[in-house]
Amino acid sequence: MKITKKLFSTAIVCCLCVNCLFAGGILTNTNQSAHFLRNPARGASMEIDAVYTNPAGLAKLSRDGFHFTLNNQSAFQTRTITSAFRGFSLSGGDTKVFEGKTTALVIPSFMAAYKTGDWVFSGSVAIVGGGGSLTFDKGLPSFEALVLNTQGFGTSLQIINSLGSHFGISPQLGYSLDMSLKGNSMILGTQLGATYAINDMFSVFAGARLAFVNNGYVGYLNNVRVTNANEMRTGLLAVANQLENAGQLENVSTLRQAAGNILLLEQGVAATNLSIDVTQKGMGITPIIGFNFNWDRLNVGVKYEFITKIEVENSKESINSTPMADFDPGVRTPHDIPAFLAIGAQYDILPCVTISTGYHHFFDSNAKMANNKQEYINGGINEFLLGAEWRINPKFLVSAGGQLTRSGVTDNYQTDLSYSLNSYSIGFGGAMNVTEKVRINAGYFFTVFEDWTDKTVHYGYTPPMNTYARTNNVFGVGVDFRF
Repeated sequence: MKITKKLFSTAIVCCLCVNCLFAGGILTNTNQSAHFLRNPARGASMEIDAVYTNPAGLAKLSRDGFHFTLNNQSAFQTRTITSAFRGFSLSGGDTKVFEGKTTALVIPSFMAAYKTGDWVFSGSVAIVGGGGSLTFDKGLPSFEALVLNTQGFGTSLQIINSLGSHFGISPQLGYSLDMSLKGNSMILGTQLGATYAINDMFSVFAGARLAFVNNGYVGYLNNVRVTNANEMRTGLLAVANQLENAGQLENVSTLRQAAGNILLLEQGVAATNLSIDVTQKGMGITPIIGFNFNWDRLNVGVKYEFITKIEVENSKESINSTPMADFDPGVRTPHDIPAFLAIGAQYDILPCVTISTGYHHFFDSNAKMANNKQEYINGGINEFLLGAEWRINPKFLVSAGGQLTRSGVTDNYQTDLSYSLNSYSIGFGGAMNVTEKVRINAGYFFTVFEDWTDKTVHYGYTPPMNTYARTNNVFGVGVDFRF
């Protein structure tokens, strides 16, 4: 029996789409500044963060001249997969928990705008997708399931254990292995555009973003071992000899054959030594248009980002000891960023209190992904946002808001490293005007995800296969300047 390389390449392909760290779609970060963290309903913003959230609203900046904002966010995320598979009993239990962790302390962004009369010229540099690395120190359930299912490895162990149990032989056979997988993904976006105020009520925006993708995947599976092999083999042979000496020949050959099969199993798994170290890069252009309507105390913003067509290419230095051609040096893989529609409105219910609302839709089904995963998304992600801001006095303000996210993916989309969950998020924080020209923003944003139990059979599992869970916490600070 031999463990084939296919088991590792099938598991590692999950890495081709590492979800973003922040709020937003599967490949899109919508929180680009501390303004968003303290109130995510920013789709009708008329402040400097509108460079990203509502670029047509920049026409309503408070004064002509230069406006800047410099921000940093720190994100902390865990992903937990609880996997139920009867084969795991061979290593200690029917259910195993696999945890991946992400920590990204420095995620900067910069936005700038220059207003002159009816025109505003703006630009930004920010992480528009990804932004961190996800590490599963103990691998994934798909790793172990494929090891157990490849050429009947797990079944063979169970048959021998059943035979040994019948004759009172212990301890039972098991297995162990060393595995790890780390994936990182970052999409850096540089945006330029222009806003024009048609009149006091209407303004429009046109611009584009150049997106640079940089992905990396490192993993290994090795040192697969059959545990308690010597004890079981010795026990089987001892029983066979006892039966033969007693003239009871019925099970002698079966016992000896089982003892020989243990040796074959050990020889097969000892040859398993697989690794992968792949870097992918690519780029694409995102056309962006926007519209803003302002009347009295009401402001409405609309932004549409067109689909970004991208193919990432494996570097020539990539290492791939699996037969999966997707990871060979020079191979190109689709990595489109989906089109994105954002609609927001805000209204001053009091001179010092503003309420805001918004809607986001990501057209994920129309964006080509690795292994055509877009076919397993029902339309795309929808987000619903609500927030409020209270300007306590000319120096201080506080704000808070929430976001409800409905994923739209199906069981067939979900995999160990790339899964999308329904969730709700809460953000809150405040701002302080240090001077007339300088303001500091700070916010905290956390997300509560709904667990998803996969009902689809993968890798020989009997449903339920995996239950996916996730946590997400983001802290951010920023400084706004105007002069």
